[in-house]
Amino acid sequence: MDENNDIIQKIIYNEPMKKHTSFKIGGNADFFVSVKTIEELKQALFYAKQKHIPITIIGNGTNILVSDSGIRGIVIKIDIQKFDLKEENEYIEISVGSGNKMMALATQLKKQEISGFEQLSGIPGTIGGAIYMNAGAYGKEMKDIVVSTRCMNMKGEIFELSNEEQKFKYRSSVFNTKEYIILEAKLKLKKGKKEDIELQMNEYLNQRKEKQPLEYPSAGSTFKRQEGIITAKLIDECGLKGYKIGGAMVSEKHAGFIVNTGDATAKDVLELIKYVKDEVYKKYGVKIEEEVKIVGELE
Repeated sequence: MDENNDIIQKIIYNEPMKKHTSFKIGGNADFFVSVKTIEELKQALFYAKQKHIPITIIGNGTNILVSDSGIRGIVIKIDIQKFDLKEENEYIEISVGSGNKMMALATQLKKQEISGFEQLSGIPGTIGGAIYMNAGAYGKEMKDIVVSTRCMNMKGEIFELSNEEQKFKYRSSVFNTKEYIILEAKLKLKKGKKEDIELQMNEYLNQRKEKQPLEYPSAGSTFKRQEGIITAKLIDECGLKGYKIGGAMVSEKHAGFIVNTGDATAKDVLELIKYVKDEVYKKYGVKIEEEVKIVGELE
């Protein structure tokens, strides 16, 4: 019997990637499979290797722009869930799956009266994606709470990386340069009071609603912040808020976001990113970089 039989049955052919990204943009993936266990992930990798199919790994698709031509090969969506905790003196160590969603985890931690995750509670996407890009908000980043991360390489070998070995920097980590798949992570948090945690979470959520265009599909902040430079301010000062190319628009609420007003293509977004970068460079001589990761076959 074929050991990959289980995973073969789960594979979807010609899957529209717009269904799997927060931008709601993207052509079809040749093959698509969502894996819920380490065993399923191993099977999917083995299948791809057997068939000589290129592999693309995604989480919840909240920081990616998939090209209009889609993705050749197989897209493996990591949906490995886990939640364990153990108390160690004044700290609490949480073991969490890379497929756990950040917002759902924040709610779970609040119920358990565990503090230290409040600033990160409104970040969309999964733990795996957040570690991959060292996501952060309101002065806190994943690097501040990650103790270690369990990973798998493309051969299916499993190993653990310490915080230091993950080489966290602003919106980047070792995972940007190595083909390692994040399986789970240990986070270091502490005891808190439910009402205090809830108060802080609501405060950060209200700030997000007020300042960010949550009413439109997007991939979060499109452009990286740079040292001593508030990128969104430069874009705003170029008069680009509300500027549109096709269905893609520079948000009227926050100039650092490009949003999908309903029918945007990846081509619209990429042209708008280029236009914004060019305009900022013309006016200020500053080269800004996109934070969003572009995935798939570019025309």
